[in-house]
Amino acid sequence: MSKLLTPAFADYELIDSGDFEKLERFGDYITRRPEPQAIWHKSLSEEEWQRMADASFMRSSSSKNEERGEWRTKNHMPDRWQVKYHYKDMHLSMRLGLTSFKHVGIFPEQAANWNFIYDQIESQRQSGVQPKILNLFAYTGGATLAARSAGADVTHVDSVKQVVTWSRENMENSHLEGVRWIVEDALKFVRREVRRGNKYDGIILDPPAYGRGANGEKWVLEENICEMLECCAALLDKEHGFLVLNLYSMGLSALLARTALRQSFGETGSEEMGELFFKDRFGKELPLGTFCRFARKK
Repeated sequence: MSKLLTPAFADYELIDSGDFEKLERFGDYITRRPEPQAIWHKSLSEEEWQRMADASFMRSSSSKNEERGEWRTKNHMPDRWQVKYHYKDMHLSMRLGLTSFKHVGIFPEQAANWNFIYDQIESQRQSGVQPKILNLFAYTGGATLAARSAGADVTHVDSVKQVVTWSRENMENSHLEGVRWIVEDALKFVRREVRRGNKYDGIILDPPAYGRGANGEKWVLEENICEMLECCAALLDKEHGFLVLNLYSMGLSALLARTALRQSFGETGSEEMGELFFKDRFGKELPLGTFCRFARKK
Protein backbone atom coordinates (compact mmCIF):
# COMPACT_ATOMS: atom_id res chain seq x y z
CA MET A 1 0.00 0.00 0.00
CA SER A 2 1.33 3.44 -0.91
CA LYS A 3 2.07 5.82 1.99
CA LEU A 4 2.35 9.59 2.33
CA LEU A 5 5.15 10.68 4.65
CA THR A 6 5.85 14.15 6.05
CA PRO A 7 8.35 14.68 8.88
CA ALA A 8 8.00 16.91 11.94
CA PHE A 9 10.79 19.42 11.30
CA ALA A 10 10.69 22.44 13.62
CA ASP A 11 13.30 24.40 11.64
CA TYR A 12 11.45 24.00 8.33
CA GLU A 13 8.04 25.16 7.11
CA LEU A 14 6.38 25.22 3.71
CA ILE A 15 4.56 28.54 4.01
CA ASP A 16 2.82 28.73 0.62
CA SER A 17 3.05 27.09 -2.80
CA GLY A 18 1.61 27.62 -6.25
CA ASP A 19 2.18 29.00 -9.73
CA PHE A 20 5.29 26.77 -9.93
CA GLU A 21 6.96 28.30 -6.87
CA LYS A 22 7.29 27.59 -3.16
CA LEU A 23 7.83 29.87 -0.17
CA GLU A 24 9.76 28.12 2.61
CA ARG A 25 11.19 28.90 6.02
CA PHE A 26 14.56 27.37 6.83
CA GLY A 27 15.35 28.28 10.42
CA ASP A 28 15.24 32.07 10.70
CA TYR A 29 15.09 32.83 6.96
CA ILE A 30 12.49 32.53 4.21
CA THR A 31 13.33 31.57 0.64
CA ARG A 32 11.38 31.71 -2.60
CA ARG A 33 12.25 29.03 -5.18
CA PRO A 34 10.88 27.46 -8.38
CA GLU A 35 8.82 24.31 -7.88
CA PRO A 36 7.60 22.52 -11.04
CA GLN A 37 5.01 20.43 -9.18
CA ALA A 38 3.18 23.39 -7.60
CA ILE A 39 0.65 23.55 -10.44
CA TRP A 40 -2.11 25.25 -8.41
CA HIS A 41 -2.39 28.96 -7.53
CA LYS A 42 -0.72 30.67 -4.60
CA SER A 43 -2.82 31.49 -1.57
CA LEU A 44 -0.87 34.60 -0.59
CA SER A 45 -0.56 37.64 -2.82
CA GLU A 46 2.55 38.50 -4.81
CA GLU A 47 3.07 41.47 -2.49
CA GLU A 48 3.07 39.14 0.52
CA TRP A 49 5.57 36.80 -1.13
CA GLN A 50 7.88 39.71 -1.88
CA ARG A 51 7.55 41.05 1.65
CA MET A 52 8.20 37.71 3.32
CA ALA A 53 11.03 36.33 1.18
CA ASP A 54 14.56 37.05 2.44
CA ALA A 55 16.05 35.40 -0.66
CA SER A 56 14.40 34.78 -4.07
CA PHE A 57 15.85 32.54 -6.75
CA MET A 58 15.64 33.86 -10.30
CA ARG A 59 16.32 31.54 -13.23
CA SER A 60 19.05 32.70 -15.57
CA SER A 61 17.77 33.61 -19.04
CA SER A 62 21.25 33.10 -20.51
CA SER A 63 21.79 29.56 -19.19
CA LYS A 64 20.72 26.40 -21.01
CA ASN A 65 20.25 24.73 -17.63
CA GLU A 66 16.79 25.55 -16.27
CA GLU A 67 18.05 24.90 -12.73
CA ARG A 68 20.77 27.55 -12.85
CA GLY A 69 20.19 31.14 -11.83
CA GLU A 70 20.94 33.65 -9.12
CA TRP A 71 19.57 34.76 -5.78
CA ARG A 72 18.21 38.20 -5.01
CA THR A 73 18.55 38.81 -1.29
CA LYS A 74 17.55 41.40 1.25
CA ASN A 75 20.34 43.18 3.11
CA HIS A 76 20.06 41.11 6.29
CA MET A 77 20.20 37.73 4.48
CA PRO A 78 23.47 35.85 5.17
CA ASP A 79 25.28 33.66 2.64
CA ARG A 80 25.30 30.82 5.19
CA TRP A 81 23.15 29.85 8.16
CA GLN A 82 22.23 26.82 10.26
CA VAL A 83 19.19 24.62 10.79
CA LYS A 84 18.79 21.88 13.36
CA TYR A 85 16.90 18.58 13.32
CA HIS A 86 16.14 16.34 16.30
CA TYR A 87 14.80 12.79 16.57
CA LYS A 88 15.32 10.59 19.64
CA ASP A 89 19.07 10.94 20.41
CA MET A 90 19.84 12.32 16.94
CA HIS A 91 20.72 16.03 17.03
CA LEU A 92 21.80 17.33 13.65
CA SER A 93 23.07 20.80 12.80
CA MET A 94 23.35 21.49 9.08
CA ARG A 95 24.81 24.47 7.29
CA LEU A 96 22.68 25.97 4.52
CA GLY A 97 23.78 28.22 1.67
CA LEU A 98 22.38 29.78 -1.51
CA THR A 99 23.68 27.82 -4.52
CA SER A 100 23.47 28.73 -8.21
CA PHE A 101 21.27 25.63 -8.77
CA LYS A 102 18.47 26.87 -6.45
CA HIS A 103 19.33 24.32 -3.74
CA VAL A 104 20.17 25.40 -0.21
CA GLY A 105 21.94 22.26 1.02
CA ILE A 106 19.10 20.22 2.46
CA PHE A 107 16.03 18.32 1.28
CA PRO A 108 13.89 18.61 4.44
CA GLU A 109 11.33 16.02 3.32
CA GLN A 110 14.12 13.43 3.62
CA ALA A 111 13.94 13.73 7.40
CA ALA A 112 11.20 11.08 7.20
CA ASN A 113 13.84 8.70 5.85
CA TRP A 114 16.44 9.85 8.37
CA ASN A 115 14.11 8.65 11.13
CA PHE A 116 13.68 5.28 9.38
CA ILE A 117 17.46 4.90 8.97
CA TYR A 118 18.05 5.75 12.63
CA ASP A 119 15.44 3.22 13.79
CA GLN A 120 16.77 0.43 11.56
CA ILE A 121 20.32 0.89 12.81
CA GLU A 122 19.13 1.08 16.41
CA SER A 123 17.31 -2.25 15.90
CA GLN A 124 20.36 -3.87 14.28
CA ARG A 125 22.61 -2.81 17.13
CA GLN A 126 20.16 -4.16 19.69
CA SER A 127 20.37 -7.54 17.92
CA GLY A 128 24.17 -7.55 18.19
CA VAL A 129 25.10 -6.22 14.73
CA GLN A 130 27.59 -3.37 14.29
CA PRO A 131 26.01 -1.90 11.13
CA LYS A 132 27.97 -0.86 8.07
CA ILE A 133 26.00 1.66 6.00
CA LEU A 134 26.59 2.86 2.42
CA ASN A 135 25.15 6.22 1.37
CA LEU A 136 25.29 6.77 -2.41
CA PHE A 137 24.74 10.12 -4.16
CA ALA A 138 25.00 11.34 -0.58
CA TYR A 139 24.90 15.14 -1.17
CA THR A 140 25.38 17.13 2.07
CA GLY A 141 24.95 14.08 4.25
CA GLY A 142 21.64 14.21 6.12
CA ALA A 143 21.21 10.43 5.84
CA THR A 144 24.92 9.92 6.60
CA LEU A 145 24.59 11.89 9.83
CA ALA A 146 21.40 10.05 10.80
CA ALA A 147 23.19 6.72 10.37
CA ARG A 148 26.27 7.89 12.25
CA SER A 149 24.13 9.31 15.07
CA ALA A 150 22.62 5.85 15.51
CA GLY A 151 26.10 4.34 15.87
CA ALA A 152 26.72 2.88 12.41
CA ASP A 153 29.98 2.81 10.46
CA VAL A 154 29.15 4.95 7.43
CA THR A 155 30.66 5.23 3.95
CA HIS A 156 29.56 8.45 2.23
CA VAL A 157 29.92 8.56 -1.57
CA ASP A 158 29.44 11.62 -3.76
CA SER A 159 31.21 12.69 -6.96
CA VAL A 160 31.45 16.40 -6.07
CA LYS A 161 34.37 17.27 -3.80
CA GLN A 162 32.84 20.56 -2.63
CA VAL A 163 29.67 18.75 -1.53
CA VAL A 164 31.69 16.19 0.42
CA THR A 165 33.50 19.06 2.14
CA TRP A 166 30.08 20.53 2.99
CA SER A 167 29.01 17.16 4.41
CA ARG A 168 32.12 16.99 6.58
CA GLU A 169 31.29 20.46 7.94
CA ASN A 170 27.78 19.24 8.80
CA MET A 171 29.28 16.25 10.62
CA GLU A 172 31.51 18.51 12.71
CA ASN A 173 28.62 20.93 13.42
CA SER A 174 26.61 17.92 14.65
CA HIS A 175 29.45 16.86 16.99
CA LEU A 176 29.99 13.60 15.15
CA GLU A 177 33.10 11.96 13.69
CA GLY A 178 34.34 8.84 11.97
CA VAL A 179 32.57 8.94 8.59
CA ARG A 180 34.44 7.43 5.64
CA TRP A 181 34.38 9.99 2.81
CA ILE A 182 34.63 8.87 -0.85
CA VAL A 183 34.76 11.35 -3.77
CA GLU A 184 33.92 9.12 -6.73
CA ASP A 185 31.29 8.14 -9.25
CA ALA A 186 28.76 6.05 -7.32
CA LEU A 187 28.33 3.35 -9.96
CA LYS A 188 32.07 2.91 -10.35
CA PHE A 189 32.41 2.60 -6.57
CA VAL A 190 29.73 -0.09 -6.16
CA ARG A 191 31.14 -2.11 -9.07
CA ARG A 192 34.48 -2.22 -7.26
CA GLU A 193 32.86 -3.07 -3.93
CA VAL A 194 31.07 -6.03 -5.56
CA ARG A 195 34.39 -7.32 -6.96
CA ARG A 196 35.93 -7.02 -3.50
CA GLY A 197 33.09 -8.99 -1.94
CA ASN A 198 32.19 -6.29 0.57
CA LYS A 199 28.85 -6.27 2.37
CA TYR A 200 26.70 -3.58 3.98
CA ASP A 201 23.85 -3.72 6.47
CA GLY A 202 22.08 -0.73 4.96
CA ILE A 203 22.21 1.12 1.64
CA ILE A 204 20.76 4.55 0.90
CA LEU A 205 20.25 5.59 -2.73
CA ASP A 206 19.38 9.16 -3.69
CA PRO A 207 20.16 9.24 -7.43
CA PRO A 208 19.61 12.32 -9.60
CA ALA A 209 17.96 12.15 -12.99
CA TYR A 210 21.24 13.19 -14.60
CA GLY A 211 24.71 13.67 -13.24
CA ARG A 212 28.45 13.56 -13.77
CA GLY A 213 31.00 11.53 -11.85
CA ALA A 214 34.24 12.83 -10.38
CA ASN A 215 36.02 12.11 -13.67
CA GLY A 216 33.20 13.08 -16.01
CA GLU A 217 31.35 9.75 -15.92
CA LYS A 218 27.80 10.17 -17.20
CA TRP A 219 24.83 9.11 -15.05
CA VAL A 220 21.36 8.80 -16.60
CA LEU A 221 18.83 7.38 -14.17
CA GLU A 222 16.72 5.38 -16.63
CA GLU A 223 19.84 3.88 -18.26
CA ASN A 224 21.89 3.13 -15.14
CA ILE A 225 19.49 2.42 -12.29
CA CYS A 226 19.08 -1.30 -13.04
CA GLU A 227 22.82 -1.98 -12.91
CA MET A 228 23.09 0.13 -9.77
CA LEU A 229 20.35 -1.87 -8.04
CA GLU A 230 21.90 -5.18 -9.12
CA CYS A 231 25.21 -4.12 -7.58
CA CYS A 232 23.45 -3.02 -4.40
CA ALA A 233 21.65 -6.37 -4.20
CA ALA A 234 25.06 -8.08 -4.22
CA LEU A 235 26.33 -5.74 -1.48
CA LEU A 236 23.36 -5.82 0.92
CA ASP A 237 23.33 -8.32 3.78
CA LYS A 238 20.82 -11.06 3.00
CA GLU A 239 19.51 -11.48 6.55
CA HIS A 240 19.05 -8.09 8.14
CA GLY A 241 19.94 -5.44 5.55
CA PHE A 242 17.75 -2.44 4.77
CA LEU A 243 17.56 -0.17 1.74
CA VAL A 244 16.12 3.28 1.02
CA LEU A 245 15.61 4.43 -2.59
CA ASN A 246 14.49 7.97 -3.42
CA LEU A 247 13.38 9.23 -6.82
CA TYR A 248 12.93 12.93 -7.54
CA SER A 249 12.30 12.90 -11.29
CA MET A 250 8.77 13.89 -12.26
CA GLY A 251 6.94 10.95 -13.80
CA LEU A 252 8.82 8.26 -11.84
CA SER A 253 6.43 6.64 -9.41
CA ALA A 254 6.88 4.70 -6.19
CA LEU A 255 5.39 1.67 -7.94
CA LEU A 256 8.13 1.88 -10.55
CA ALA A 257 10.74 2.00 -7.79
CA ARG A 258 9.23 -1.01 -6.02
CA THR A 259 9.10 -3.07 -9.21
CA ALA A 260 12.75 -2.33 -9.97
CA LEU A 261 13.76 -3.19 -6.40
CA ARG A 262 11.86 -6.48 -6.39
CA GLN A 263 13.48 -7.54 -9.63
CA SER A 264 16.98 -6.90 -8.27
CA PHE A 265 16.53 -7.96 -4.63
CA GLY A 266 13.86 -10.65 -4.83
CA GLU A 267 12.25 -11.08 -1.41
CA THR A 268 12.59 -7.73 0.34
CA GLY A 269 10.87 -8.35 3.66
CA SER A 270 9.09 -5.43 5.32
CA GLU A 271 8.36 -2.97 2.51
CA GLU A 272 7.02 0.58 2.24
CA MET A 273 6.57 2.88 -0.73
CA GLY A 274 4.94 6.20 -1.40
CA GLU A 275 5.47 9.94 -1.60
CA LEU A 276 7.26 12.45 0.57
CA PHE A 277 5.43 15.75 0.94
CA PHE A 278 4.88 18.90 2.96
CA LYS A 279 1.59 20.70 3.54
CA ASP A 280 1.63 24.49 3.35
CA ARG A 281 -0.24 26.81 5.74
CA PHE A 282 -3.31 26.67 3.51
CA GLY A 283 -3.59 22.89 3.37
CA LYS A 284 -2.09 22.38 -0.09
CA GLU A 285 0.00 19.20 -0.14
CA LEU A 286 3.16 19.48 -2.26
CA PRO A 287 4.75 16.18 -3.41
CA LEU A 288 8.54 16.29 -3.18
CA GLY A 289 9.67 12.88 -4.37
CA THR A 290 8.86 9.20 -4.18
CA PHE A 291 10.47 6.57 -1.98
CA CYS A 292 10.61 2.82 -1.65
CA ARG A 293 12.31 1.19 1.32
CA PHE A 294 12.48 -2.22 2.93
CA ALA A 295 14.06 -3.98 5.88
CA ARG A 296 14.98 -7.64 6.08
CA LYS A 297 14.58 -9.33 9.46
CA LYS A 298 16.32 -12.44 10.80
